This record gives sequence, structure tokens and C-alpha cells, in this order.
Amino acid sequence: QVQLVESGGGVVQPGGSLRLSCAASGFTFSSSAMSWYRQAPGKERERVASISSAGVISTYGDSVKGRFAISRDNAKNTVYLQMNSLKPDDTAVYYCYRQTGGYWGQGTQVTVSS
Repeated sequence: QVQLVESGGGVVQPGGSLRLSCAASGFTFSSSAMSWYRQAPGKERERVASISSAGVISTYGDSVKGRFAISRDNAKNTVYLQMNSLKPDDTAVYYCYRQTGGYWGQGTQVTVSS
């Protein structure tokens, strides 16, 4: 069955960096576009970034453009989210998402606080 397992979350100070990973299994990862979403307390889930199956095309939400970078390693069945210049407003649970079929991971908490 499809599994998406996020890791790499934690507590970081404003201006810091984190890299999230999402390990995928149960489907042909190299044929699947993937995305990262996030949900802060009391807010709707929002798309952070997406990447095409071959990793050639990536798109970002306006709030993270220029600070976050999505990438993937199809040999490792893993998609990454490099987050730089983190702000308190980036605090949220971050989810990995497979667009085909609408599969979600369990999420990983990112907290940006001094």
C-alpha cells in the first residue's frame, strides 16, 4: 500500500534552516508528482511546494518563494523540502502529498521560535 513517511521536523530559531524528508513506498515514485503542504493551528491546509515526477518543474506558494526549495531523489524514493530563513509564521505541521490518488503522510511538526 502507499506509504509516505515524513521526518526532519523540529524546533528552530527564526532565521534558521531545516530539511524535511518524505520517504515513499508502495507505488512507482519516479512517475509521481509530489507536493508538500502545511497546516498551522486554526488555519486551512496550504500548498507549500510541488515537484514534477522527473524533478524538472517545481512551483511554490507565495509565502515561501525564495526561501524554500523542493527536490527529489528518485533512486531513493524520497522528496525533500529545504527550508531557509524560517519565520515564526512557518510554524505548522508539514505533510507530504502524492497528487495521484490523493495520499497524505502523517505529518511532521515544525516550530519556529526563539
